Amino acid sequence: MVHFTRICLRKYGNFVDNLRLYVRGGSGGMGLPRLGGQGGNGGDVWVVASKNVTLKRIKDKYPQKRFVAEAGANSSVRALKGDGGKDKEILAPVGITVTTDDGRTLGDLNVEGDRVMVAKGGSGGCLYSEFQPSKGEAKHIRLDLKLIADLGLVGFPNAGKSSLLTALSNATPQIASYAFTTLKPEIGKLLYEDYKQISVADLPGLIEGAHMNKGMGHKFLKHVERTKQLLFVVDVCGFQLASKTPFRSAFEAVQLLTKELELYKEELLSKSALLVVNKMDLPDAENKLAELKEQLQNPEEFSDLLPEDMIPQNYLTFRHVVPVSAITGFGISHLKSCIRQSLDEDAALQANATHQEKLHALRYHSHGHL
Repeated sequence: MVHFTRICLRKYGNFVDNLRLYVRGGSGGMGLPRLGGQGGNGGDVWVVASKNVTLKRIKDKYPQKRFVAEAGANSSVRALKGDGGKDKEILAPVGITVTTDDGRTLGDLNVEGDRVMVAKGGSGGCLYSEFQPSKGEAKHIRLDLKLIADLGLVGFPNAGKSSLLTALSNATPQIASYAFTTLKPEIGKLLYEDYKQISVADLPGLIEGAHMNKGMGHKFLKHVERTKQLLFVVDVCGFQLASKTPFRSAFEAVQLLTKELELYKEELLSKSALLVVNKMDLPDAENKLAELKEQLQNPEEFSDLLPEDMIPQNYLTFRHVVPVSAITGFGISHLKSCIRQSLDEDAALQANATHQEKLHALRYHSHGHL
């Protein structure tokens, strides 16, 4: 069992699948008592589903993560009815659930153009409020990328992903359908003795050149974003996709899969990943596995096996490398415990990060910054 230490010199830092933002509606404008003038209403804050946006980009573009709508104009002799403040729009990716800090759902963004109001502007001052305006709503909200599964299987056709999913889940995986996607992934549920359930999605096979949108490639890669971790699956003896395509060893398959993800969206490679080396029942599998492990420990030394344009910029470091045979059941229970361990590890890191963020926010508030 090879256990690699994870090198955290990753270009992108962690993959972002949720964001906590501060939103505030604009304040209303002052009324004008002596002339009965009414102040303008403050603008509202909306989250709007848009193309080509990721949570990572929102985080990078707005490091303060504060979104405040414009205030309404005061009533004046020149304009008795003050103008309303402009709304603030937060552009977010499709396939997001918007919730309050305590987990209440405000709405879903399933298709481009969907809108959810997250903070209402204050009313302008008028006769009924003794011409005093009200403040806009203020709160923290969360944007969560809707996940289709805890783990996504990543592999070329013939790597044995379907039989692996069946072996892991002891049942026929369910075909799932989601509002925000046209792809129908197969979802297998892993059951543990303490009743914990972990879901694994098998998406249609990836082929070389997927990032160029050949076959289902692009749709497939889009869905890799919607899993917490990646489970790479390779055939220990390598594979040849078709008579015209070159034969690829298990090591080459790993690097080609890495490159496809990198070319599509580099930040995908900051997800935790496990490698399953399947078909250990084949002759000479042990020798091939030993060779693969050696190559994975020093990938730079073996990069000349790959075409120049298919060498990844950063080699993936796998948390676990697990040899299995989906056909005979060899290694399956060990794989299940590795999956559980890896997800528990990430959950603990996430909980700690959230705790730190809330502590930081408390200190920020107590110093009177808001």
